[in-house]
Amino acid sequence: MEPRLNLFDNETAMKFGKRFANAGLVVEQSSLPKATQELVSLRASQINGCGACIDMHTKEAAAAGETPVRLHLVAAWREATVFTEAERAALALAEEGTRLADAHHGVSDETWEQVRKHYDDEQIGALVALVALINAANRLNVIVRNPAGSYEPGMFAAMKG
Repeated sequence: MEPRLNLFDNETAMKFGKRFANAGLVVEQSSLPKATQELVSLRASQINGCGACIDMHTKEAAAAGETPVRLHLVAAWREATVFTEAERAALALAEEGTRLADAHHGVSDETWEQVRKHYDDEQIGALVALVALINAANRLNVIVRNPAGSYEPGMFAAMKG
């Protein structure tokens, strides 16, 4: 499968990609736990059907020490016993923030209350930014049909900074 447009061989897309990656650094360098960042990114990517991002975040999470059981259960996190209450709140926010068009209220008050219970203001800022960023990344990859399977952990690190 070939992408419709190679985002890495397009001047405008590369300029945007570098700035996009730098915006992601703000979240990466926050106090929001790395495991939570990867779980949230993976769940939003599953919902959006973004194979390239599922590939990336599954591999990045595994490289950071995430267990196969937790990675396999992200899609069914409500029925799984392997996630903390804080992670469950973040996953609920990721789902509701990704499925904005599916609900008239966007993110529910109940979900927001759970997020406030488990995260401080800085972490919530990072979590909200992460949900926005991963949804944008999903859209970029799905639109151009970026294929999945060849991602190697850390391969985009050079774009940052």
